[in-house]
Amino acid sequence: MSKPFLGKGVGFPVTVENNGVLAQAAYEESIRQSVWIVLGTAKGERVMRPDFGCGIYDLVFEVNSPSTVGKVSQSVREALLLFEPRIDVLDVQVGSVSDFEGEKLLINIDYQVRATNNVFNLVYPFYLERSAG
Repeated sequence: MSKPFLGKGVGFPVTVENNGVLAQAAYEESIRQSVWIVLGTAKGERVMRPDFGCGIYDLVFEVNSPSTVGKVSQSVREALLLFEPRIDVLDVQVGSVSDFEGEKLLINIDYQVRATNNVFNLVYPFYLERSAG
């Protein structure tokens, strides 16, 4: 089913197909990749768009606490509201997982594509740096 109103563009991460053409992402996949890009970009990282990105990277040295979880959730909601107008964020839940690499927060995002009303889920891992103490 063609959904040109949802958009189409170069895929992320950028890859080259066997025929030498850049791989593309279309429709709902384009939106999923856009959400991933918004969450994976720290504010100030893009020179020409210093406002673009998500504020979670300002929290990387925070202690894993309910306060940090709330800040992460709020930052994700704000970033997606500003930078992905094709979706409505239905829910953002943040859960923590301890492992040997440090503290990992799993950001579970439920969103609805406005044009089609299709609901999707994306889980984004975010790592907090563990202090030496």
